[in-house]
Amino acid sequence: MTIGDDAALQLVVSLNRLTRSLRRAAAAGGIQPTQLAVLAMLTQRGPSRIGEIATWVPCSQPTATAAVLGLETAGLIRREPDPTDGRASRVLATERGTAALAEVARGEAEVLAGRLVSLRPDEVRRLAEIEPLLRRLAEAAD
Repeated sequence: MTIGDDAALQLVVSLNRLTRSLRRAAAAGGIQPTQLAVLAMLTQRGPSRIGEIATWVPCSQPTATAAVLGLETAGLIRREPDPTDGRASRVLATERGTAALAEVARGEAEVLAGRLVSLRPDEVRRLAEIEPLLRRLAEAAD
């Protein structure tokens, strides 16, 4: 079964708007959206080089570098030598970074929960039913 282009576009627009609004809540906590994406990637995938971060986020290499510098200054990530290339380094999330990411996720969940109260109970159930599908789509994109 497929959906039409208009329905797919509207779904993309709605998901992007919701994501942006949740990210704004995170930014209020001092972590910018690109930094948040970098921190999430490092938490999920482990130590990575700047080029890998830029590809995965996705963003330009200078943007990835700036995000890494900000996170490093805040003590949320640290650098280590790349074991496969002595000239390069990898970055990884610190315990403080992992805790900060969890705090952001809790804050985003609170914002979303606050919005869910405007929906009827049957609408909330329908959203809960499609969450596994959205997760599969997101995982397929990774």
